Amino acid sequence: MAPSPDKVTPLRPRRPCPECGKPSARETYPFCSERCKNIDLNRWLSGSYVLPGAEEESGSDDAPPPERE
Repeated sequence: MAPSPDKVTPLRPRRPCPECGKPSARETYPFCSERCKNIDLNRWLSGSYVLPGAEEESGSDDAPPPERE
């Protein structure tokens, strides 16, 4: 006897598409469509998503080591 579909617990909570806000689809999770998935991939590949880094101090790591005689 198979359980009824109403009593099946989903593995992931339903979330809106991060691009357009429509309900996400199982095939392209967490996106709603292949289009939104490709838009996000293009942003990653073009460098639009950048994590801020610490500013480098000038001269400390870039200078070559002193020569020994």
